[in-house]
Amino acid sequence: MLQLDMNDETGLVEDGIQQLVVELLHHAIKEEGLTDETEVSVTFMTDEAIQEVNKMYRGIDAATDVISFALEEMTEGEVEVFVEGMPTILGDILIAVPTAERQAKEYGHSLKREIGFLALHGLLHLLGYDHMTEEDEKKMFGRQDEILQSFGLSR
Repeated sequence: MLQLDMNDETGLVEDGIQQLVVELLHHAIKEEGLTDETEVSVTFMTDEAIQEVNKMYRGIDAATDVISFALEEMTEGEVEVFVEGMPTILGDILIAVPTAERQAKEYGHSLKREIGFLALHGLLHLLGYDHMTEEDEKKMFGRQDEILQSFGLSR
């Protein structure tokens, strides 16, 4: 089961889009076979706010559409701590709403579809998918398309 914390810092994301994100991420968690309690937060931000985050944590002084911060990701020397009955905190997904609006127009689909796409993309990063190599990109985007189609949110 997924516990989802949603925060719209922009005041621009209508309830229908937020509900779609909730339903899509629940669907994706099931599709990925996760049965344990998991927690994810989704924050809708301005381009300026996500640019600051991108600069601070990734060293890139530019806005981007989505950033994910995995909280369960292990680094060298860390020891995994698992407490029975406590949810797995996957991490945070940050989505830039103005960028999503521009991209929706550019790709010729709805804002609802674009934000759903970005939320799922962020979730897959939290689950360990990446697109740093051509092989990884093919795997991640293939899985992303499968989940979007099974949910009914394909292009």
